[in-house]
Amino acid sequence: MSDSTTHESVSVGELGQHVGQVVLLRGWLKNMRSSKKLHFLELRDGSGVAQCVVFKGDVTPEVFALAGGLTQESSLKILGEVREHPKQKGVYEIGVKDLELLAGATDFPISPKAHGTDFLMDHRHLWLRSTRQHAILRVRHAIIQAVRNFFDSRGFTLVDAPIFTPNACEGTSTLFETDYHGQPAYLTQSGQLYMEAAAAAVGKAYCFGPTFRAEKSKTRRHLAEFWMVEPEVAFMDLDGDMQLAEDFLCAIASHVLETRKPELEALERDISKLESIKPPFPRITYAEAIDILRAEGHDAKMGDDFGAEEETVISSKFDRPVIVHRYPAALKAFYMKQDPANPELSLCMDVLAPEGYGEIIGGGQREDDLGRLEHMIDHHQLPKEAFEWYLDLRRYGSFPHAGFGLGIERSVAWICGLPHVRETIPFPRMLHRLAP
Repeated sequence: MSDSTTHESVSVGELGQHVGQVVLLRGWLKNMRSSKKLHFLELRDGSGVAQCVVFKGDVTPEVFALAGGLTQESSLKILGEVREHPKQKGVYEIGVKDLELLAGATDFPISPKAHGTDFLMDHRHLWLRSTRQHAILRVRHAIIQAVRNFFDSRGFTLVDAPIFTPNACEGTSTLFETDYHGQPAYLTQSGQLYMEAAAAAVGKAYCFGPTFRAEKSKTRRHLAEFWMVEPEVAFMDLDGDMQLAEDFLCAIASHVLETRKPELEALERDISKLESIKPPFPRITYAEAIDILRAEGHDAKMGDDFGAEEETVISSKFDRPVIVHRYPAALKAFYMKQDPANPELSLCMDVLAPEGYGEIIGGGQREDDLGRLEHMIDHHQLPKEAFEWYLDLRRYGSFPHAGFGLGIERSVAWICGLPHVRETIPFPRMLHRLAP
């Protein structure tokens, strides 16, 4: 390529700011079509895709021949003039003056033809380059950005929870156990217990990181490794917890709609479904949810837990997320506070996303009475010595507090309208998948 040091290097997303100028682009060849005197190169660089037109009369014979032999996903450097697309207003293309092949790509395995899921997952590291996967990654980024913006704007402090833990939070049957210098340790299921300690220090805390469940599940909603954001607030009750969850989801949906409409359109997402995510959210009791199931012909009874099918039936009655609260205490973890009005129930809540996406938030008010918490640890046959630090939070200035956990991957699936969580995270870990 001729000396390009005098020309500004720009991204595809910046082309509109440089109409009439000669600029330098770097990227990968997404696709190409040719005629006798023209090659139309589609160059992607992460910020977008631009058509680069190589006219035989504008370049040397060597460059024209080089352009005609390029292969999919070859990396390129292109020098050319920015101009508005002749048929698409607001779209810009490059009139190529020079081109350099940085690195060729031979027989790129993911061709335009249809491929099976297993093949695509085996080549996940390359599949990420596709338009659909790129759009999902950007929506995921926007969701995470909204998460951080929401809590930062409300005076929360980010407190990192450990990945290695000495005890279970949700239950002992789904733990990944490992050796920690001669003693057993577990990959974290949740940072909640640690956020309760943090809330006593900073008032409003949240953690955001990977969590792990050793569930032998093949459903479309489960991963072995997923990301959770978990806020915990001192002196907050169940009603405050439900309001926080509602405000949180509305903020996420609003931010994605504001910043990622082109990606949602690329995913063919019905945006009207997301535009309806506005307050107030319907709030129903567990008992009312049972009534909904019975009315739909389900043989549901008090004390039953809800699976994917039941959550779908319940959420289908609403056009926005529905908050189901006060489940039977027997269904919930040891740290959930009893409902003073009915000790058989817990002051807990789940938020079910519409369109069959099920639970995306689970939380509630925590038990702040030392004696009651000790009783529940014994009742669940948990090793008390592993929770002595947690009991200290009740021994030294106990306080009412509440919080919840939101799963990023289920949220991405819901916002994007994806049928399976395997596409919601760059490199999914599932029951039979540990690579790439």
